[in-house]
Amino acid sequence: MNGPDVTVVVAVYNTMPYLTACLDSLIGQSIGRDRLEVVAVDDGSTDGSGAELDRYAERYPGTVRVLHQANSGGPAAPSNLALDHARGRYVFFIGSDDHLGPEALERLVDAADRWDSDVVLGRMVGTNKRYVHQAVYATTRERLDLFDSDLPWSLSNTKLFRRDLIERHGLRFRTDMRMGSDQPFTLEACFRAKKVSVLGDYEFYYAVKRDNAQNITYASRFEERLRCAEELVGFVAGLIEPGPRRDAVLVRHFTWEVAKLLRAEFLALAPDVQRHVHDRIRKLAEAYLTDGVTARMAPEERLRVAVARDGDLDALCALIGQQSDRSLPEVVVDGDRWYADHVGFRDPAFGYPDDWYDVTERAAAILAKLTATGLAWGRDAAGARALVVTARSRRAELAELSAEALRVSVGDLTGVTSAESSGSGTVVRTDFAVDRLLAVVAGTGERRIVRAEVSALGGTGSAPLRTDRPVAAPRLVARRGVRWHLVTPTTNHKGQVIVAITPVTPGRFLARLRRIWPSGGK
Repeated sequence: MNGPDVTVVVAVYNTMPYLTACLDSLIGQSIGRDRLEVVAVDDGSTDGSGAELDRYAERYPGTVRVLHQANSGGPAAPSNLALDHARGRYVFFIGSDDHLGPEALERLVDAADRWDSDVVLGRMVGTNKRYVHQAVYATTRERLDLFDSDLPWSLSNTKLFRRDLIERHGLRFRTDMRMGSDQPFTLEACFRAKKVSVLGDYEFYYAVKRDNAQNITYASRFEERLRCAEELVGFVAGLIEPGPRRDAVLVRHFTWEVAKLLRAEFLALAPDVQRHVHDRIRKLAEAYLTDGVTARMAPEERLRVAVARDGDLDALCALIGQQSDRSLPEVVVDGDRWYADHVGFRDPAFGYPDDWYDVTERAAAILAKLTATGLAWGRDAAGARALVVTARSRRAELAELSAEALRVSVGDLTGVTSAESSGSGTVVRTDFAVDRLLAVVAGTGERRIVRAEVSALGGTGSAPLRTDRPVAAPRLVARRGVRWHLVTPTTNHKGQVIVAITPVTPGRFLARLRRIWPSGGK
């Protein structure tokens, strides 16, 4: 009797109740249970996951096999054990808190057979706000080049692998890595494969972020993340010869694993821990951060890793603080170019090119970030009742823009805006006529965010008006036609300026009277 077409490997540790949805999605696959086997390894679960696996094995004895072992501390050991028992022509790995689309395995196996592919990716999507990099799934492609595609950004093991490839090269998961152990496995499989393919025309895999955020990626500690980064970079260096091909893979690891260690959370570490982390990242960057890698990196991540390599701890902390600051960055304007005045800019000690600091494309977005200073009722130029919104900007350049280049809006309504220089910055005033405000609001009422939009230096940027202190105007009752509305300018919990407009109905009017004059009051 021939073995199954595909073995699905499920490493399980305390994933109830998500495990049930995972198993149901496997049992219900359109490929059919006669072509499928599920090898699940319970890695010492304590939440009933082991019993749930046994229940499915009892119900589907020809399809589901379950192995139990003491907890190993990560998904690598149970995945390796499952591989030792796999019988399918292909192997597919799934997280025990994730699930598949109904036709996922059938489509993947058909594509692998049709194209004679060793590895096939199926489009993954995140659920419950879990992030999944989507670029590699943009189109269906029979052949995907590891070194000339977005494949290095999608190195999870949640793919279809030809089992002969795995066994021929002795591929197994790194048991010494608590997190990220699937990446060396996947990278080497793609490196050794004669063909890697991708299917982007179907939602194959649903990656779930648990409500308690206990997926191992989210729960891992800083030291584990640092060690993971070191191991991944070292593995790539040992697998791929120096040059453009290695750089094409390392750009992912320096951007995703290394640079992410150098964000605001780094500043919260104890000074001795900061020095220790900085020393390790500097050694990593000195060894492998080539010009080919930096040329491919996004500006902010490139600068952080480069300063970690070339600067001292004080310089690194200063840069992280500058990049983490949500307020407007200090800029140097040189002709028609804008540069962030961050650590290393035009500093001969670093020698970085100006274009590493170029934020000209973001200039419009920078100019659009206004701080609201007041909300009040007044009169516009025509004498009509109006909501007056005042704001300030540290950018004197804002006052030099044309009237058409600066717009402040509430929903679809653009107000009448003026900007004047004030000291080293700009004061912005916008009038919204009340009758026009009411005209653009739906009959049921709604809340509208006040936004600024700027067109400058060939780009357009927009941002909600924010406050650094609560601002509000008194509620106003205004009529449009035969209907009355309550207009409330205020700020929301995010510090954004909003205008709430609510129809005044008889029920709301009576409820308000009851609050003012409660029953039995005098």
